[in-house]
Amino acid sequence: MSAGVKVGAVIITMGNRPDELRALLDSVAKQDGDPVQVVVVGNGSPVPDVPEGVRTVELPENLGIPGGRNVGIEAFGPGGRDVDILLFLDDDGLLAHTDTAELCRKAFTEDPALGIISFRIADPDTGVTQRRHVPRLRASDPMRSSRVTTFLGGANAVRTQVFAEVGGLPDEFFYAHEETDLAWRALDAGWMIDYRSDMVLYHPTTAPSRHAVYHRMVARNRVWLARRNLPAPLVPVYLGVWLLLTLLRRPSGPALKAWFGGFKEGWTSPCGPRRPMKWRTVWRLTRLGRPPVI
Repeated sequence: MSAGVKVGAVIITMGNRPDELRALLDSVAKQDGDPVQVVVVGNGSPVPDVPEGVRTVELPENLGIPGGRNVGIEAFGPGGRDVDILLFLDDDGLLAHTDTAELCRKAFTEDPALGIISFRIADPDTGVTQRRHVPRLRASDPMRSSRVTTFLGGANAVRTQVFAEVGGLPDEFFYAHEETDLAWRALDAGWMIDYRSDMVLYHPTTAPSRHAVYHRMVARNRVWLARRNLPAPLVPVYLGVWLLLTLLRRPSGPALKAWFGGFKEGWTSPCGPRRPMKWRTVWRLTRLGRPPVI
């Protein structure tokens, strides 16, 4: 049934992990079935040497993660329409199995309502999946596949029809929460999202706070996410819950200062178009186990 389903892959790179990038490209080339078409986007940097047949785009400046991925989408035609499915993979990741592309073809073919698949991320040495890499509140069992309300940015597959209907990732976010913004818009348009434990991307265990802009971007984009997507009565509830959770986690003084700076910036800076989700989407999110207040 999935014969003829075209799969592409978008990989963005800063050019500083050439060995890891080459290993990832090799793992994509080894996928079963028809070859996966690949575009590597140099996000403000030259693209290292890549195998023959891999297309490259070099951007003069760093557009951030969503901006770079959007350029990769458009490399497959407007909204990625030249292919049916796009994989988005971190450049220091590695597809663990050769059947991932075929599993994606099968999943999207068998479930017409499925719009996005979130892969399981596992450490290549230990095989451990961090709780934060399971995109649901009940994250204790990473081996359980389920419907979810968001997805992992560097380890996923998206039906390109989703982009045609709801648009791409929010360029202005630069880093953090861009996946949830797209996920909420997709769910509001009637699409579903699956977390699949059998589709695995190996990725070294890291802490997101390694990024210097982490605390500011997380707070700013959380506010933008709410302002753009939530019905007005839920905006203060959602942000109030996240303010409380942030304080309960007792971040360091500098981290908390950066977080509050980002929180303020989220209210005082433009966030892009506001398209509040329908109340029936709020109910759908709630039934899926994650109401949009947390």
